[in-house]
Amino acid sequence: MKRSVFIALIIVVAAISLLAGMYANQLFDDQDSETATAQNSSDAAGPPEVRPDFGLLDLQGNLRHISEWDGEVLMINFWATWCPPCRREIPAFIDLQEKYADQGFTIVGIAIDTKQNAIDFVDPMGINYPILVGDKDGIALSKAYGNRMGVLPYTVIVDRDGKITETHRNELSFEDAEAMIKPLL
Repeated sequence: MKRSVFIALIIVVAAISLLAGMYANQLFDDQDSETATAQNSSDAAGPPEVRPDFGLLDLQGNLRHISEWDGEVLMINFWATWCPPCRREIPAFIDLQEKYADQGFTIVGIAIDTKQNAIDFVDPMGINYPILVGDKDGIALSKAYGNRMGVLPYTVIVDRDGKITETHRNELSFEDAEAMIKPLL
């Protein structure tokens, strides 16, 4: 490959990465005024003790409330199709859901993305747990769950009583996620 083509390719990749980062930053910045109420209701030092209530549409357009999974151990995962660490951890989550579903464990994915982007990603991946479309509302919701920095992926573990037991910023491995949920099953 000619050096000039290689340099041009690097510039294009860098520009795309910069634009994606600016877009993500703008999404989180746009929510500052909308999330003031949610942040005021949560502990400034971290996530609230009890999971906040919410309802979002799933990929089929049905309104789903988090209370639907009361009595189960939940892993609530905030993610986006444009987020490489989010994409990398999803196969482990598929395996976790398959392994522990019969023990009252459910993963609820909240896509910080458009419905169509989520559908285009979820279908080929074979995701076996509910995906809710958060889009911009999902950003405020993640902050209400303690994600003050707006990091993705962001995962929250909720026990059978609705209490938040753990939060995790960044990518999770199968082993790390399993270690968080097994004591609660």
